[in-house]
Amino acid sequence: MKKFMVTAACLSLVAGAVYAKKMNKEQKRLENCGVVMTEVLNIPDNIPHELLEKAECVIVIPSVRKLALGIGADYGRGAMVCRTGEHFRGPWGSPAMYALEGASVGFQIGGEATDLILLVMNERGMESILSSKVKLGADASVAGGPKGRDASADTDAWMRAEILSYSRSRGVFAGISLEGSTIRPDDEASEQVYGHAIKAKEIVRGEHTGVPGTGRDLVNVLQKNAPRNESERAANQ
Repeated sequence: MKKFMVTAACLSLVAGAVYAKKMNKEQKRLENCGVVMTEVLNIPDNIPHELLEKAECVIVIPSVRKLALGIGADYGRGAMVCRTGEHFRGPWGSPAMYALEGASVGFQIGGEATDLILLVMNERGMESILSSKVKLGADASVAGGPKGRDASADTDAWMRAEILSYSRSRGVFAGISLEGSTIRPDDEASEQVYGHAIKAKEIVRGEHTGVPGTGRDLVNVLQKNAPRNESERAANQ
């Protein structure tokens, strides 16, 4: 019996290694987005639950790094997941891949690599990001998001913002300003994830785009923590 258990465990490890080897770079990145989101939501003083419940979409960009030595801009890639349904009141849908370029995120909080979480708080912000490259602070308003019990202290700020942004670096989780950064659909990365050419809008708006295996953890953690859209706009539909 003991020998059988050892053999089974070895086979499981081999199968896991084979699966990981088969995943391409973008599929691994998408899987990592789920890991980052899970870890962030397990931080005691994390994103206020009421904000996550009111978000239309969530963007996760793990390990943002500097473009090159001596250049102040950062670059990162990740995924966006939005709620489904005509008025975005349904369950969380399939992830589309996104890229962020611009502000010196690492410099702002003293880290070499930074995980970013962006909450898209209304339909206008979501439509902007779905359509094209968006400059944060110009094409879409952005603010560093409150965390934990600080949510009520910054009510006016986060109610006005279309996008709320957070960062995690060296164990520090906080709201962060991303004004001047740009975010755009990364359709080439989405093609690598889904195995065929597909645009972000088709993924988010499409009713028949299944969640890829590497995106299930990200979608599931959002569904578990914020299953319903509690925004006033959605409630009045």
